[in-house]
Amino acid sequence: MDNSGQGRSGSGGAGTQGEPGERKPRRPRASGGGILMGRPFGVPVYVAPSWFLVAALITWVFGGQLDRVLPELGRARYLVSLFFAIAFYASVLVHELAHTVAALRFKLPVRRIQLQFFGGVSEIEKESETPGREFVLAFVGPLLSLILSGLFYLALFLVEPGTVPSVLLGGLMVSNLLVAAFNLLPGLPLDGGRMLRAVVWKISGNPMTGTVAAAWIGRALAVAVLIGLPLLTRAGGVGEDSKSFGGVDSLTDALLAAILAAIIWTGAGNSLRMARLRERLPDLRARTLTRRAVPVEAATPLSEALRRAGEAGARALVVVDGHGTPTALVREAAIAGVPEHRRPWVAVSALAQDITDGMRVSAELSGEDLLDVLRTTPASEYLVVEDTGEVYGVLSTTDVERAFVAAMARPQPQGR
Repeated sequence: MDNSGQGRSGSGGAGTQGEPGERKPRRPRASGGGILMGRPFGVPVYVAPSWFLVAALITWVFGGQLDRVLPELGRARYLVSLFFAIAFYASVLVHELAHTVAALRFKLPVRRIQLQFFGGVSEIEKESETPGREFVLAFVGPLLSLILSGLFYLALFLVEPGTVPSVLLGGLMVSNLLVAAFNLLPGLPLDGGRMLRAVVWKISGNPMTGTVAAAWIGRALAVAVLIGLPLLTRAGGVGEDSKSFGGVDSLTDALLAAILAAIIWTGAGNSLRMARLRERLPDLRARTLTRRAVPVEAATPLSEALRRAGEAGARALVVVDGHGTPTALVREAAIAGVPEHRRPWVAVSALAQDITDGMRVSAELSGEDLLDVLRTTPASEYLVVEDTGEVYGVLSTTDVERAFVAAMARPQPQGR
């Protein structure tokens, strides 16, 4: 199963955990998510811990099938099964790399690829600019799975039937065919859902309309999987030497169906939330969120600096040099940590963070562009400047987070 994570998961990076101004919740996203396996096309590929659980399950299940097909293998069948599990996930990686190559071709940054429980995720940071690109970006994954299935089918003619290579090739052919078919189902978060979203987007001219349609169909698919998969497998076992309804096999099928349904339902809901977020991101404007700031010299006592700020109606302090050039920003969290009776004896320089290039933010930035800058250079405060270079004020990540939460808390339009 593929849950290609299109869209900037960091766009929702205005987290509310931790000390105000800290950006630690965003760091795990950028730094990993499992064991780093390589960087094809410059994109890191991680294997999540859940993959090992699935690999063990595939080894056990496929080993049982090999025992019926090739009983002479004995316990060696589990080594063959482990090879199949690895080869299958290599196919999933090819599927994800297809999404990645297409995204890079469209100049969409890809944060990482993660192989995990029930498939892989390509974390594409930006949304496609056109429905046509969205369709292509979604379709290339299932297309590569279909091509792989065809290649494994052709390879079957090159090996002797009833041998280990033939069983492995047959299993990989079928598994890739199933991956392609499943991902072509027309509901988010599957690739078929993204293709449907692109079609509705093209017809309606509104990407949100496409997302809503594909997400609700995705939820319907989740219900269908939850109910239909156990019934389908039970019907397939009629007349065979299978466990009765309520037995071990039926419970396994029901558990598998519940996990798949939960993944699809959750993914569809997340797609709706991300689309809603993108609609409201333009409300996040650096100019409207910026605090008025007062310039102070480095040796100024904190109590005096706060007094000046109070008189000017400002809520931020900028440390300047003798020429009035900003050199550092006084951290709000550091101010809160200084008891009031000590403030006359503490210089603002002791509480300030030097201004780096990444901490200078244009007052014209808004939405995803603004969040891009904040995510690139994590800090608690940023110096906001006009295009002319004039200082406009100070932007606090705390204010961005509050604005983000407020935007998400606004009532949703009817029908969404």
